Amino acid sequence: MRVRVDHDCPKATALFCFSNADRRGTRADRRFQGLAGVSDESMSGGLLHARGGEARTLSFAAVRAQAGTVAETGLYELDADLRLRRVEDAPRQAWVKQNAAIPRGVLTVDAASVLYVDDAGKRWRLPKGDAAWDRPGPLGDARVDREVCTERDLFNAHGTFYELPAENAGGFARIRPIATHNRRIHDYCSYRGLLVMSGVSSAAAASPHIIRSEDGQVALWVGAVDDLWQLGKPRGSGGPWQNSTVNAGVPSDPYLMTGYDRKRVLLEHTSPQPVRMRVEVDITGAGSWVGYRKFEVKPGKAVEHVFPEGFSAYWVRVVASADTTATAQFTYE
Repeated sequence: MRVRVDHDCPKATALFCFSNADRRGTRADRRFQGLAGVSDESMSGGLLHARGGEARTLSFAAVRAQAGTVAETGLYELDADLRLRRVEDAPRQAWVKQNAAIPRGVLTVDAASVLYVDDAGKRWRLPKGDAAWDRPGPLGDARVDREVCTERDLFNAHGTFYELPAENAGGFARIRPIATHNRRIHDYCSYRGLLVMSGVSSAAAASPHIIRSEDGQVALWVGAVDDLWQLGKPRGSGGPWQNSTVNAGVPSDPYLMTGYDRKRVLLEHTSPQPVRMRVEVDITGAGSWVGYRKFEVKPGKAVEHVFPEGFSAYWVRVVASADTTATAQFTYE
């Protein structure tokens, strides 16, 4: 391919984005049967820690949710033969609970979408899934982020897994969705080249991917990290604004667009006069913002726009021409 212009330009960009069509459906592969669903109330879970040094085992500080109560089950150990057995080691259990604890307050869920604020104070927004994710599950807060491949984290937000590169590879600006799982996955880590996840339904049937403890009290899911692509294609809804106070000419927070299939946006406001809303996209994930399209939104009349098939951009944001209370909500299917 090459590009030619009909007159001199001080600056020009020609960017081509290529990807395969996403032929996945929304149903997870059978290999994930046994992981607790978003509405499950009875399950086992707990904290995971792959031990270093010469130990070469995986510690699992297990808990169980049953009939609205949560109780510690004890410390379990997964060995090289993938046998899960209870061990009596109170100091190690206390160490795992303290040093592998799940951080709280990493994400904020508001009326518009999922909000993440990075260490530099920059704000990023991600789609929301099932409304049940607005609240912690029966086991409490779930793991949001952990490195599972070299310099690549697995990021878990509102029922969707994302691939999060290391800072030297773009960091959060280059996050991309893997799959929408809608499972109550409590914790996850890599162990001996495998991906291990806690959050298994108490009613889980026998499966090659479900490892139940010798005492039958708890279980873990074990597979390969590439299995995650078979959880179902990414989907969700949300945006930078939901009845939000906005200022004229000030761009909204960036909202993720890359990796999603069929896309549409709904724009509306509460002003008595028409408001022009400009949709801008970051085409590279490196802050390369360009205008996509301007919409004149009349009072009391929402504008819905369906993006062309195959349209691709990394992030999207919206700019209003006047101070107003506005909504900009995207649906990815």
